[in-house]
Amino acid sequence: MSHSYYQKQWAQAQESLTDLIAQELPPEPPKPEKDRLTAFQNIATLYIKYLQIFRKLEQCYDQIVHPQKRRVLRHVLDGVVGRVLELKNEMVLLEFSEFHYFDDILSDLKLTPNDIEIPIPKYFINERAKVLQDREKLLGQILAKMGPQDEKTEEVKMTTEEAIRIIQVHERARQGRLRAKFMREIRLQEERERLAANRGAPTLDADLAAVRIQKIWKGFAVRKKVKRERDEEMMFIGMTAPPIASNPKNAPQGLSERTEGSRRVTQTEHEREYQQALVSIKDKLREVEGPDMKENMQDQVRQWFLECRDATGKFPDYPTEDEGGSALIFKEKDPDEVAAELAGKADEKEKKGKKGKKDKKDKKKDKKKDKKGKKGKKGKGDDDEEDQGFKLQPSSFLGAVGESSKSYDTVWKEKNEESNFSQKHDAELIKEEKRLEVEGEIRCQVDELMRQELKNLKLAVDREKGKGKKGKKGKKSGKKSGKKKKKKKSGKKSGKKGKKGKKEKDLTPDRTMESLYEELVREGILIRSPKYRLMDYLGDYSYLGTTLRTANIEPMPSLSDVRQLVALYGILPLGSQAVHEKAPQIKSLLLAGPRGSGKRSLVNAICTETGANLFDLTATTIAGKYPGKSGLQMLMHMVMKVGRNLQPSVIMIGDAERTWVKKVPKTDKSDPKRLKKEIPKMLKLLKGEDRVLLVGTSRAPFECEMKGLTGAYQKIILIPRPDYASRYLLWRSMIVQCNGILTASVDITSLAKVTDGYTQKHLITACQQVLTERRVALLAKRPLVASEFIPPLARIDPIYKEEEEAFKTWYGKTPLGKKRAKAAEGDGDDDGKGKKGKKGKKGKKKGKKKK
Repeated sequence: MSHSYYQKQWAQAQESLTDLIAQELPPEPPKPEKDRLTAFQNIATLYIKYLQIFRKLEQCYDQIVHPQKRRVLRHVLDGVVGRVLELKNEMVLLEFSEFHYFDDILSDLKLTPNDIEIPIPKYFINERAKVLQDREKLLGQILAKMGPQDEKTEEVKMTTEEAIRIIQVHERARQGRLRAKFMREIRLQEERERLAANRGAPTLDADLAAVRIQKIWKGFAVRKKVKRERDEEMMFIGMTAPPIASNPKNAPQGLSERTEGSRRVTQTEHEREYQQALVSIKDKLREVEGPDMKENMQDQVRQWFLECRDATGKFPDYPTEDEGGSALIFKEKDPDEVAAELAGKADEKEKKGKKGKKDKKDKKKDKKKDKKGKKGKKGKGDDDEEDQGFKLQPSSFLGAVGESSKSYDTVWKEKNEESNFSQKHDAELIKEEKRLEVEGEIRCQVDELMRQELKNLKLAVDREKGKGKKGKKGKKSGKKSGKKKKKKKSGKKSGKKGKKGKKEKDLTPDRTMESLYEELVREGILIRSPKYRLMDYLGDYSYLGTTLRTANIEPMPSLSDVRQLVALYGILPLGSQAVHEKAPQIKSLLLAGPRGSGKRSLVNAICTETGANLFDLTATTIAGKYPGKSGLQMLMHMVMKVGRNLQPSVIMIGDAERTWVKKVPKTDKSDPKRLKKEIPKMLKLLKGEDRVLLVGTSRAPFECEMKGLTGAYQKIILIPRPDYASRYLLWRSMIVQCNGILTASVDITSLAKVTDGYTQKHLITACQQVLTERRVALLAKRPLVASEFIPPLARIDPIYKEEEEAFKTWYGKTPLGKKRAKAAEGDGDDDGKGKKGKKGKKGKKKGKKKK
């Protein structure tokens, strides 16, 4: 794509964004929506529109090479990502469900389910490529020092009878191969003798032979042409996938990836030139325009001195550095206003002294009235809130998005860039920016000089007026300065006390970050995460979700829903510091699903897409390490310290339900309850600036205490068995990944139908067992058939519907599941009103008794 293409795409995204901001920030505040369904439709529409803008801006930021445009784009992109997360949180609070279905909105906006896929910004990895490369190198060096890990291989024990049987089988196979070879030679000999006997047979007429050859060839050519046309038609209407290119590098996708890579290289070159220009242009401005700026500022300040003296009869006080110095002077319009302000300050001090006591008394009275009002009118106030309806919460990102949109409108929207074909930096914009910085630096120098000059002027005036007045002024100023110093000292002391209370105790003050990192790697707690992209977690959209919900049946989520939630809750907040600090904070995430459903793969996807460190605190991993209470404290301290300094970080706990299991089996020596008290403490220490996420995986969450598990994990994602559409996608991709060839003989539809209940891992196992090296070599002669995958699947136990129902029942008992059930029954609002109404009555009775 060209520069103009991405410029147009950015313009379209900004135009759509301006419309959305105008819709979200109208001149008059919108009225609250009382209908829950209408409110959800409004929020969902905003969410989908922001997603479309997000997709466009992400592509533009990844490919635009102009360094100054990229800075504006980054600001807008972070704001849009944050707004998407806020709207998702609003939908969860409104619908009491993590999973949402937008079939009607998608049809209205003429979009497909693929259009609401969450894109993963590429700058999460690209802008930290050097850091990640160094970290990977360090990890590789530590693992190389440790040497190859000894794999414990169990010896296969067998009886004498089993050993004799294996030898007999191999001997019979050898004899069978020899017999087959001997029979083949006999058949070949008989064929040779038959051909020799028929050598004198009459031959066909030449014309007749030619006609027969033509007939066979023309029939073959026509059949081949018809088959090719039929395949092209099926490909055109989307019924069959296009053939895989023999050389992927020459495919259109490969060419586009190479083009994108070359544009990223151009980005780095332009960025380097831009950084050099920032320094050189600033130095040039300081040399050329600096002296004139300094002289003009001094003249302005001197003129201000004289005007104030003529207006007030004395020289003014020079503003301090905290107040802005001479910048505060230039903002003021007239010296008469200065006199008025000085007089106003004196009057305010007198009024404050008189009214200070009255204000304290009034505040005490107001507090008493408020307490009585709250007790007596509690029920009424709550009913009013209930009647207000649903209203969007104030956003932390709309202001930043609005500012970025304004900068785009003022600078880049109408800018003519015909001469800037290579899209390098704009020197004039750098001059405007750096001129302000140079002016600020020079202003500080001028302030120091002018303060001294003002001091000399005041001393000269004081000498003329007399020594007595000078002494009095000196005493007063000394008292004031003493008071100020005391205040400053007390402020410092109080600040230190506050910090001491909040600070954590550093248990490793003398150790470097490299040594802590190496120790965690050696202990097997900080591990290397396998490369796994979120897009590799295949799953189709749930097309029956809306239909089932209208029939008051809560559907099981699809794998596409799971993928979106992992992107929203795990990847997007961890990838960007600006988004993480302001977005709704998510400290912990639980992935609950049956065996083989891809829970660990999703954890690897979070680490791969964000470049995060992976800490494994599974009970079996930390068993026997850092014993005792002090050892456990040291372990958690090291994990948190390294995780915060090398953020983003993911802390994984496998089999999370075992931490809160009621009874630990005697055979289990891993002490799974070891982290029961440490997990809540760790989550309390995490703040908005800490990009650390706790991720738990559980295959049997219904075996533990609900309160402990749901209390520790803020968000719970339920992973189901793959549905028919997802199984269809999985079979197609996995057969190709295992070097298989998809032909018409492979009935994927039937295969997806009969494998109901099997998870992703089961399907991969079946493909690996069928598509061996020998079978792949025979594919050209003997095409693959769907029935070949049935025997290996028959040896695997599927996930039965009863187990899936157990997960669904357990999820219904979670806090969010209970709210969803009440909302579906329609009792949630009534119960709330009833309870609040009772409270209101109690408040009224108490109020009457007191009266």
